[in-house]
Order: sequence, then C-alpha cells, then structure tokens
Amino acid sequence: MLAEPVTAADVIEEQSRGLSASVRVEEKAVAVQRVVTPAAEARVWTVGDLVREVRELVENSYSQVTVDGEISNWRPAGSGHCYFTLKDGNAQLSVVMFRRQAALLRFKPKDGDAVRLRGQVSVYESRGQMQLIAESMEEVGQGALLAAVQRLKERLRREGLFDRKRPLPAFPKCIGIVTSLQGAALRDIVKVCRRRHAAVNLLIYPAAVQGPRCAAEVIAGIEWFSAHAERADVVIVARGGGSWEDLHGFDDEGVARAIAACAVPVIAGIGHATDTTIADAAADVCAPTPSAAAELVTAAQSRVEERLARLRGRVLRAGSYEMLRAQQRFSRLSAGAALGRLRSSIARREQRVDELEFRAESAIADLLRSRSARMGQLALRLQRQDVAVRFAKARHQLERLQSRMNGACDAFGTGRLQHVATLTSQLEALSPLRVLERGYALVYGPDGKLLRSSTSVVAYDTIVARLAEGIVRAKVTSTE
Repeated sequence: MLAEPVTAADVIEEQSRGLSASVRVEEKAVAVQRVVTPAAEARVWTVGDLVREVRELVENSYSQVTVDGEISNWRPAGSGHCYFTLKDGNAQLSVVMFRRQAALLRFKPKDGDAVRLRGQVSVYESRGQMQLIAESMEEVGQGALLAAVQRLKERLRREGLFDRKRPLPAFPKCIGIVTSLQGAALRDIVKVCRRRHAAVNLLIYPAAVQGPRCAAEVIAGIEWFSAHAERADVVIVARGGGSWEDLHGFDDEGVARAIAACAVPVIAGIGHATDTTIADAAADVCAPTPSAAAELVTAAQSRVEERLARLRGRVLRAGSYEMLRAQQRFSRLSAGAALGRLRSSIARREQRVDELEFRAESAIADLLRSRSARMGQLALRLQRQDVAVRFAKARHQLERLQSRMNGACDAFGTGRLQHVATLTSQLEALSPLRVLERGYALVYGPDGKLLRSSTSVVAYDTIVARLAEGIVRAKVTSTE
C-alpha cells in the first residue's frame, strides 16, 4: 500500500518540535500576558485563520535561516520562479526561489546538488504547506544521499551482485507481482497481461512503494516468492513514476540482495525510462515502465497468439481463393457461360478498337496543330527579315525622333525667352528712373554728391535736381 501522505499539520507538528527553548519561553510569556476568557478557550478556528496564524508565527520565529541540504525535483517555471525540494536523510522541505533571486544564481542547479540556502521560513496558505522562501543559494558539493547511493551501487557491482542475469520463462503460468494495490502500476500490468495472455495467473504481494516502509515490505514480498518458488514462475517488482525521493526506497541494499537471491527470475519495472535505481541493476531484466515489464514477460505467448492469428488468416484466405476458383471452373462448363465469355471478349476487342481510333485522331490533331504553329513561326520570322519593313520601321523611328527634337528645341527657346522677359521686367522694376516717373527727384549738392540731409548745404548754394525728364538747377534760400 502507498505511504501515508504528509499533511500540513504533520509538517507544522514536526517543525514545532524543533523550536528553541527561547522561543518556547517567549510563547509562554505571551500566553501569560493574554487574558484567557471562557469565550477565548471555546474559539473555533477557520482553516484560513489557523493557517494564517501559524504562518505569522513561523515567519516571526524563522525570519532568517541558513539550511544545508540536497536538491530534488528541480522545477523552473516559465515565470522565472524556481520550485524544488530540499532534503537530507531524515526530512524534506519545499523551497521556492523567486525570479529576481534566481536570476542572480552563479551556477545551474540540478537534482542531487548539495546546496546552502539562506531565506525565510513561511507557510503557503493555499495548501497549508510549510516552505522556505530562498534569497540566495550556494553549492557545497555533491548531494550526500546521491553520493551514498552511487558508492553503494559501485560496491555491489564490485561484489558481482549485478552480474547474474537469468532468462525469463517463455510461457509463465503464474506471474508474481510486488507492488502497491492502490498504484497505477498494478492496473497497467493487469491490463497488459489480460490483453496479451488472458490465461496467465497473477499473484500479488501488497507492498508500500515509497516512504519508510517501502524497502522492508518489498524485501518481504521478494523473499516470500523466493520461499514459494512453485507458486510463481517470474516476479515483477513495479512502481509508477515519481520524484527521486519517492523511488529512493528501491536504492536500498537489502532490496538489491533480495532480488539477487530470489529463486525465480525478477523483472524490475520501476518509474519511467529515465529513472534508474539499484533494484534495476540487480534485477535479471530491467524494464523502462511497469507496462513494459508485463509486455516482456508475456512476449512469447503474445508472439504465439499473433502467429496463430496470422496462420488462421492465411488458411481462411486460401480456402476462399480455392472456393472462388472452383466456382469459376464450374461456371465455365455451361454453354450460356461460354457465350457470355465470347460476348465479353468481343466487347473488349471493340473497346480496344475504339480506344485506338481515339488515340489516332488525337495524334493527327496534335500533329496538325504543331505543323500549323511551326508555319506561323516561320512566316513571322520571314516577315521580320523583309527589307522594306525594316526601312519603314527605321523611317518611322527617325521621324519620331526628329519630332521629339523639334519639340525640345521649341520648348527650350520659349523657356529662355520667357526667362529673359522675366529678368527684364525685374530689372526695370529696380531702375531708379521708374521711381522718378512717380514724381520723385535726385538732388545733388555743389560737390556733385547725392544729398541725403539738409545739413549738407547752406544758403545760396547751387543744387541740381534730376527729374524723370530733364534737370533743374536751383539756389538754396534756407535750410531747416
């Protein structure tokens, strides 16, 4: 049977046992200060309030902790947060590292790494589960549990425990199964065996496949089948997929030795194809999944049934063919059948003649079309080579170019004349004579310079005024 699930209450109870004496004294002091009333003693908690109260107590008591352990079930999320389990030989703790802290990691964590975490202990209220919110993580070497498993596996290999591999019985009458009654592995094995070898008997020894009782119960099951070798021809030790710690019970030395000492062949179908345990190495055959283990042990029977099915199909097809041939031979003996075959033969030949006629007509039409197209191409080529046509084309092109040149010259001359007229009008507009025509005059002093101020002359000086038409000389009588 499966190990009992660990609840939030179990985790809280286990953690509460490790509280320091100072924390207990503080709790007692707080309890003394509280006024306990009958109403308070009879308080009924809601689940949310109780978990929230425990979370606040845990966070206040363990706001900054440093924990050493081994990474298991490393699961980075698409959001950037990382979720995993920190464990040692006695316990395990859920850990979450949020995206900002995970981006600062200087190495790529993986299952089996031994690390040192610093962070805050909290309780995830949605599941009522205690967890560590990690703020930093450092490597401290290979995980102790993984290293111990590797050392045990290497020691058993040197002993030759993994060398004996016995063949599986071709047609087992009874298959022993050591697994949990509630697991999916048992259902998969039963389904495969009933589909491939319905007559085989299945004898099940219930055993825990994870948790502290796993190794002892699996050993007991293997030893029972070994002691009653007449009851089963082969034994399957099976378990569905899970995390490394779920499969850790199959890394036990006792399990490996029990498998090696079993009086009947043992197939290990533990976890998925990527999961490897010491039990897999000790078994006579290692299957990637429980279903694959059932397929291996029923392979010979399934092949025999498949071959019988193929032979039965061949016999039925051969009998049908011979029956059809006999019916055909019998039908040919009658006169009506002979006349019918003659008519069918004539009709087929007429159909062949019609088909040849259609093909001949199509071939002649295609030939005429190709010859007509060829004649058209040759006529076009001859027409392009005609001298008169070429001269006419050249004359037309020359006339077109001459017309374009005349148009360009006319446009250029007209544009230049318009530009000169525009400049002339602009120049005339700037001429001082145009200003004089509006009644203005240019006045020059005795020195012949243009006067700009009345202070440049004195009384009785002679000045000259230039008008639009003619010149006027005058004497200055006074200045202002």
